Amino acid sequence: MVDTHAHLGLCEPPEAELIASAAAAGVRRILTVGLGEDSNPGVVASAQANGEVFASVGRHPNSADGFDDRAAGAIEQLCAQEGVVAVGETGLDFYRDRSDPDDQRRAFAAQIGIAKRTDKALVVHLRDREGSEDAVSEAFETLERDADGVRVILHCFSAGPRWAKRAAEPGWYLSFAGNLTYPKAEAIREAAAIVPAERVLVETDSPFLAPQPVRGKPNQPANVVATAERLAEVRGVPYGELEGIVEENAARVFGW
Repeated sequence: MVDTHAHLGLCEPPEAELIASAAAAGVRRILTVGLGEDSNPGVVASAQANGEVFASVGRHPNSADGFDDRAAGAIEQLCAQEGVVAVGETGLDFYRDRSDPDDQRRAFAAQIGIAKRTDKALVVHLRDREGSEDAVSEAFETLERDADGVRVILHCFSAGPRWAKRAAEPGWYLSFAGNLTYPKAEAIREAAAIVPAERVLVETDSPFLAPQPVRGKPNQPANVVATAERLAEVRGVPYGELEGIVEENAARVFGW
Protein backbone atom coordinates (compact mmCIF):
# COMPACT_ATOMS: atom_id res chain seq x y z
CA MET A 1 0.00 0.00 0.00
CA VAL A 2 1.01 3.67 -0.36
CA ASP A 3 0.01 6.82 1.52
CA THR A 4 -0.58 9.47 -1.13
CA HIS A 5 -0.98 12.40 1.28
CA ALA A 6 0.65 12.98 4.66
CA HIS A 7 2.26 15.85 6.54
CA LEU A 8 5.20 14.13 8.19
CA GLY A 9 6.49 17.36 9.68
CA LEU A 10 3.26 17.87 11.63
CA CYS A 11 3.13 14.37 13.11
CA GLU A 12 4.19 13.77 16.70
CA PRO A 13 6.60 10.79 16.45
CA PRO A 14 10.00 11.43 14.85
CA GLU A 15 10.02 11.04 11.09
CA ALA A 16 12.20 7.93 11.16
CA GLU A 17 9.73 6.26 13.51
CA LEU A 18 6.78 7.18 11.27
CA ILE A 19 8.51 5.72 8.22
CA ALA A 20 9.51 2.55 10.06
CA SER A 21 5.99 2.02 11.40
CA ALA A 22 4.56 2.53 7.93
CA ALA A 23 6.99 0.01 6.43
CA ALA A 24 6.08 -2.52 9.11
CA ALA A 25 2.42 -2.10 8.16
CA GLY A 26 3.21 -2.70 4.48
CA VAL A 27 3.22 0.94 3.35
CA ARG A 28 5.87 1.19 0.67
CA ARG A 29 5.76 4.88 -0.27
CA ILE A 30 4.60 8.14 1.32
CA LEU A 31 3.89 11.52 -0.24
CA THR A 32 4.62 14.25 2.30
CA VAL A 33 2.93 17.53 1.46
CA GLY A 34 4.08 21.09 2.01
CA LEU A 35 1.70 23.83 3.08
CA GLY A 36 3.79 26.90 2.31
CA GLU A 37 7.24 28.44 2.31
CA ASP A 38 7.83 27.40 5.92
CA SER A 39 7.24 23.69 5.30
CA ASN A 40 8.11 23.17 1.62
CA PRO A 41 11.89 22.93 2.17
CA GLY A 42 11.31 20.37 4.91
CA VAL A 43 9.24 18.03 2.73
CA VAL A 44 11.88 18.24 -0.01
CA ALA A 45 14.60 17.39 2.51
CA SER A 46 12.55 14.46 3.78
CA ALA A 47 12.13 13.09 0.28
CA GLN A 48 15.83 13.41 -0.45
CA ALA A 49 16.80 11.70 2.81
CA ASN A 50 14.40 8.75 2.57
CA GLY A 51 13.90 6.51 -0.41
CA GLU A 52 10.33 5.72 0.61
CA VAL A 53 9.28 9.38 0.77
CA PHE A 54 8.36 11.81 -2.00
CA ALA A 55 7.34 15.46 -1.79
CA SER A 56 4.65 17.86 -2.92
CA VAL A 57 5.33 21.60 -2.64
CA GLY A 58 2.76 24.38 -2.64
CA ARG A 59 0.73 26.94 -0.71
CA HIS A 60 -2.39 25.74 1.13
CA PRO A 61 -5.53 27.84 0.58
CA ASN A 62 -5.81 28.54 4.31
CA SER A 63 -2.48 30.39 4.16
CA ALA A 64 -2.91 31.97 0.72
CA ASP A 65 -2.94 35.57 1.95
CA GLY A 66 -0.16 37.56 0.34
CA PHE A 67 0.52 34.99 -2.36
CA ASP A 68 2.49 36.70 -5.13
CA ASP A 69 4.87 36.06 -8.02
CA ARG A 70 7.77 35.54 -5.63
CA ALA A 71 5.87 32.79 -3.79
CA ALA A 72 4.95 31.16 -7.09
CA GLY A 73 8.55 31.33 -8.24
CA ALA A 74 9.79 29.67 -5.07
CA ILE A 75 7.38 26.76 -5.57
CA GLU A 76 8.33 26.34 -9.20
CA GLN A 77 12.02 26.39 -8.33
CA LEU A 78 11.54 23.60 -5.80
CA CYS A 79 9.80 21.50 -8.44
CA ALA A 80 13.21 20.94 -10.02
CA GLN A 81 14.51 19.28 -6.85
CA GLU A 82 15.00 15.52 -6.67
CA GLY A 83 12.05 13.76 -5.02
CA VAL A 84 9.44 16.44 -5.79
CA VAL A 85 6.60 14.80 -7.71
CA ALA A 86 3.63 17.13 -7.17
CA VAL A 87 2.45 20.70 -6.66
CA GLY A 88 0.14 21.63 -3.78
CA GLU A 89 -1.73 21.28 -1.77
CA THR A 90 -3.70 24.10 -3.29
CA GLY A 91 -7.36 24.75 -3.97
CA LEU A 92 -10.25 26.54 -2.27
CA ASP A 93 -11.34 26.42 1.36
CA PHE A 94 -14.47 28.40 2.20
CA TYR A 95 -15.00 26.54 5.49
CA ARG A 96 -12.62 28.78 7.41
CA ASP A 97 -12.04 32.51 7.05
CA ARG A 98 -8.26 32.28 7.27
CA SER A 99 -7.50 33.58 3.78
CA ASP A 100 -9.17 36.00 1.43
CA PRO A 101 -11.00 34.09 -1.33
CA ASP A 102 -9.32 36.17 -4.03
CA ASP A 103 -5.89 35.30 -2.61
CA GLN A 104 -6.93 31.64 -2.65
CA ARG A 105 -8.00 31.94 -6.27
CA ARG A 106 -4.74 33.61 -7.24
CA ALA A 107 -2.65 30.93 -5.50
CA PHE A 108 -4.76 28.16 -7.01
CA ALA A 109 -4.43 29.50 -10.56
CA ALA A 110 -0.69 29.99 -10.18
CA GLN A 111 -0.15 26.45 -8.92
CA ILE A 112 -2.21 24.98 -11.74
CA GLY A 113 0.15 26.80 -14.09
CA ILE A 114 3.22 25.52 -12.24
CA ALA A 115 1.97 21.93 -12.41
CA LYS A 116 1.36 22.29 -16.12
CA ARG A 117 4.77 23.79 -16.87
CA THR A 118 6.71 21.33 -14.72
CA ASP A 119 4.63 18.24 -15.60
CA LYS A 120 3.91 17.51 -11.93
CA ALA A 121 0.71 16.16 -10.41
CA LEU A 122 -1.57 18.76 -8.81
CA VAL A 123 -2.84 18.08 -5.27
CA VAL A 124 -6.16 19.87 -4.71
CA HIS A 125 -7.82 20.70 -1.38
CA LEU A 126 -11.55 21.52 -1.39
CA ARG A 127 -13.67 22.39 1.61
CA ASP A 128 -17.02 24.14 1.89
CA ARG A 129 -19.11 25.55 4.67
CA GLU A 130 -21.81 23.19 5.92
CA GLY A 131 -24.61 22.98 3.37
CA SER A 132 -22.65 24.78 0.64
CA GLU A 133 -20.94 23.56 -2.52
CA ASP A 134 -19.47 26.91 -3.56
CA ALA A 135 -15.80 25.93 -3.22
CA VAL A 136 -16.27 22.59 -4.97
CA SER A 137 -18.30 24.10 -7.79
CA GLU A 138 -15.88 26.95 -8.41
CA ALA A 139 -12.81 24.73 -8.20
CA PHE A 140 -14.25 22.23 -10.65
CA GLU A 141 -14.97 25.05 -13.11
CA THR A 142 -11.43 26.39 -12.68
CA LEU A 143 -9.85 22.98 -13.19
CA GLU A 144 -12.03 22.15 -16.19
CA ARG A 145 -11.08 25.46 -17.77
CA ASP A 146 -7.39 25.71 -16.89
CA ALA A 147 -5.99 22.28 -15.98
CA ASP A 148 -6.21 20.44 -19.27
CA GLY A 149 -3.37 17.94 -19.43
CA VAL A 150 -2.62 18.21 -15.69
CA ARG A 151 -2.77 15.09 -13.53
CA VAL A 152 -5.28 16.32 -10.93
CA ILE A 153 -5.73 14.68 -7.52
CA LEU A 154 -8.73 15.67 -5.43
CA HIS A 155 -7.26 14.89 -2.03
CA CYS A 156 -9.41 13.77 0.91
CA PHE A 157 -12.40 13.59 -1.41
CA SER A 158 -15.60 14.33 0.48
CA ALA A 159 -17.87 15.96 -2.09
CA GLY A 160 -20.23 13.06 -2.75
CA PRO A 161 -21.18 10.88 -5.73
CA ARG A 162 -22.46 13.64 -8.03
CA TRP A 163 -19.08 15.33 -7.99
CA ALA A 164 -17.26 12.00 -8.25
CA LYS A 165 -19.09 11.33 -11.51
CA ARG A 166 -18.16 14.76 -12.83
CA ALA A 167 -14.52 14.29 -11.82
CA ALA A 168 -14.40 11.05 -13.80
CA GLU A 169 -15.08 12.87 -17.09
CA PRO A 170 -11.69 14.66 -17.29
CA GLY A 171 -9.95 11.69 -15.64
CA TRP A 172 -9.05 13.23 -12.28
CA TYR A 173 -7.83 11.05 -9.43
CA LEU A 174 -9.88 10.86 -6.21
CA SER A 175 -8.05 10.12 -2.97
CA PHE A 176 -9.90 8.88 0.11
CA ALA A 177 -8.82 9.47 3.70
CA GLY A 178 -9.83 8.22 7.15
CA ASN A 179 -13.17 10.02 7.13
CA LEU A 180 -14.31 7.37 4.62
CA THR A 181 -14.47 5.00 7.61
CA TYR A 182 -16.66 7.19 9.85
CA PRO A 183 -20.18 5.89 10.56
CA LYS A 184 -21.95 8.95 9.13
CA ALA A 185 -19.83 9.18 5.96
CA GLU A 186 -22.28 7.44 3.64
CA ALA A 187 -21.96 10.08 0.91
CA ILE A 188 -18.18 9.62 0.84
CA ARG A 189 -18.56 5.84 0.60
CA GLU A 190 -21.12 6.22 -2.21
CA ALA A 191 -18.58 8.31 -4.09
CA ALA A 192 -15.77 5.85 -3.37
CA ALA A 193 -17.82 2.99 -4.80
CA ILE A 194 -18.19 4.58 -8.23
CA VAL A 195 -14.74 6.02 -8.92
CA PRO A 196 -13.14 4.30 -11.92
CA ALA A 197 -10.59 1.77 -10.70
CA GLU A 198 -7.77 3.49 -12.57
CA ARG A 199 -8.43 6.77 -10.72
CA VAL A 200 -8.76 5.74 -7.05
CA LEU A 201 -6.15 6.60 -4.41
CA VAL A 202 -5.93 6.35 -0.62
CA GLU A 203 -4.24 8.55 1.97
CA THR A 204 -4.05 9.44 5.65
CA ASP A 205 -3.72 13.25 5.64
CA SER A 206 -1.61 12.60 8.75
CA PRO A 207 -1.75 13.77 11.47
CA PHE A 208 -5.42 14.50 10.73
CA LEU A 209 -8.45 12.29 10.06
CA ALA A 210 -7.40 9.09 11.81
CA PRO A 211 -9.57 6.19 10.60
CA GLN A 212 -12.32 4.81 12.82
CA PRO A 213 -10.25 2.11 14.59
CA VAL A 214 -7.90 4.80 15.96
CA ARG A 215 -10.19 7.80 15.73
CA GLY A 216 -9.37 10.53 18.22
CA LYS A 217 -5.64 9.80 18.10
CA PRO A 218 -3.03 11.54 15.94
CA ASN A 219 -2.95 9.90 12.54
CA GLN A 220 0.17 8.51 10.85
CA PRO A 221 0.99 6.84 7.50
CA ALA A 222 0.77 3.28 8.87
CA ASN A 223 -2.97 3.85 9.38
CA VAL A 224 -3.58 4.12 5.65
CA VAL A 225 -4.04 0.36 5.73
CA ALA A 226 -7.21 0.66 7.85
CA THR A 227 -8.69 3.14 5.39
CA ALA A 228 -7.70 0.98 2.44
CA GLU A 229 -9.33 -2.06 4.03
CA ARG A 230 -12.61 -0.17 4.37
CA LEU A 231 -12.27 1.16 0.84
CA ALA A 232 -11.85 -2.39 -0.46
CA GLU A 233 -15.07 -3.37 1.33
CA VAL A 234 -16.92 -0.40 -0.15
CA ARG A 235 -15.74 -1.26 -3.64
CA GLY A 236 -16.42 -4.97 -3.19
CA VAL A 237 -12.90 -6.17 -4.00
CA PRO A 238 -10.28 -8.10 -2.01
CA TYR A 239 -7.74 -5.96 -0.18
CA GLY A 240 -4.87 -7.35 -2.22
CA GLU A 241 -6.59 -6.33 -5.45
CA LEU A 242 -7.21 -2.80 -4.20
CA GLU A 243 -3.62 -2.57 -3.00
CA GLY A 244 -2.33 -3.38 -6.47
CA ILE A 245 -4.71 -0.89 -8.09
CA VAL A 246 -3.77 1.96 -5.75
CA GLU A 247 -0.03 1.31 -6.08
CA GLU A 248 -0.32 1.26 -9.88
CA ASN A 249 -2.39 4.47 -9.91
CA ALA A 250 0.04 6.26 -7.58
CA ALA A 251 3.00 5.22 -9.73
CA ARG A 252 1.23 6.56 -12.81
CA VAL A 253 0.19 9.90 -11.35
CA PHE A 254 3.40 10.66 -9.42
CA GLY A 255 5.90 8.92 -11.69
CA TRP A 256 7.67 7.24 -8.76
